[in-house]
Amino acid sequence: MDEPLKILIVDDSIFYRKILKDILSELPYVSVVGTASNGKTAMSRIKSLKPDILTLDIEMPVMNGLEVLYELQNKNSNIGAIILSSLTQKGSEMTIKALELGAFDFISKPEAGTLKENKAAIEQILAPMLKAYERKMSIHNIFNGTTKVIKENIVKKISSIKKITGIAIKRRKRHLSKIIAIGASTGGPRALSYIISNLPPDIGVPILIVQHMPAIFTESLAKSLNSKTSLNVTEAKDGQSLKPNNIYIAPGNKQMKVVKSVDNKDKIIRIKDDPPENSCKPSIDYLFRSIAEQYHGHSTGIIMTGMGMDGIEGLTDMKKTGARVIAQDEETSVVFGMPKKAIEAGIVDVIAPLEYIATEITKSIKPIKKAS
Repeated sequence: MDEPLKILIVDDSIFYRKILKDILSELPYVSVVGTASNGKTAMSRIKSLKPDILTLDIEMPVMNGLEVLYELQNKNSNIGAIILSSLTQKGSEMTIKALELGAFDFISKPEAGTLKENKAAIEQILAPMLKAYERKMSIHNIFNGTTKVIKENIVKKISSIKKITGIAIKRRKRHLSKIIAIGASTGGPRALSYIISNLPPDIGVPILIVQHMPAIFTESLAKSLNSKTSLNVTEAKDGQSLKPNNIYIAPGNKQMKVVKSVDNKDKIIRIKDDPPENSCKPSIDYLFRSIAEQYHGHSTGIIMTGMGMDGIEGLTDMKKTGARVIAQDEETSVVFGMPKKAIEAGIVDVIAPLEYIATEITKSIKPIKKAS
């Protein structure tokens, strides 16, 4: 963008308004155009200040963050929002709802520490988020604020087999998948909600999901997704057997993988406190590597919207065993970081917009009926 991002800070806490203003004032690509202590004041100031994005407290008097998002949605506004949420059950449930309403991402408010420590903790997360939003706005402006997609070419098939870090990916016989593994980050909750609500109730295989989120929030995500499908969605527990028509969400601040049961008859979930990978815990790579090892090509890996490159090494391992790899397209990704890296690595079979991913998942599981 030629102009700096215009930001309106919305928070009922003077403490957090100061922290955010101090942080944002030091970033050269943003401009703080104002502050508001509740949603009602924010809505009135939006008219005159015309911000590009809000930092939006979720729990406020008079008018809370969810009510602001509902109002913006009703007005068909393209103003973005980064949610500031408390680390509580209520705060996590409201945050998941906010993300489903289109909030760009969220930050957990620190629960303790000095002003300096809290400022550093928020700045470490907020600065890259705003940079990603700035890139998204720049791409949006190239298309004059419209999404131009030709429906006939909406799902792109990738036919070339490229070399990954000097190792040739060999063509292997395509197997029907016995498990689905999905990785998502920024923009993931809303995208996952859409996909899962469009999957058939008799999908017939287990689905494992890594969504980059802290503890508490992943439990709320599982509950929210479970309300949108007849499939059974839960936060994964250590030692669970994988069952068809069940969706397992990796718990926040833990790592999730698949291993053989002691008697080698089943596959089970193991939840570990292993270190972060790609600064992520849960990590997509951590799960995907185990899928490659345990399913030997009878799997489908989906890499979705998000910053960074978590999942690429794991997807490469899956691809080497003959797995099918699907990447979300740029137009429907909130952040085209992880899918882009997978596409550039040459490990993607299909690039699909959000509305077609459920169909592509189903096709990877069920045999295609030939016309008689």
